[in-house]
Amino acid sequence: MAHPKRKHSKARSRTRRAAYYGRLKAPNTAECPNCSETKLMHRACPNCGHYRGRAVIDRADATQA
Repeated sequence: MAHPKRKHSKARSRTRRAAYYGRLKAPNTAECPNCSETKLMHRACPNCGHYRGRAVIDRADATQA
């Protein structure tokens, strides 16, 4: 198996990692069909507590405030 002849410098390794980490994507978001707020995909809405058309988190106190 091949081995490197010289050690890679810290700058070279970090440059490679910076190029990779620079391409990380932002999390996917969608509009809640119940309250039209932005929420993460496949998660209950933090504003109203609905997921797939039904209330899964009791947010009665939050909606009255």
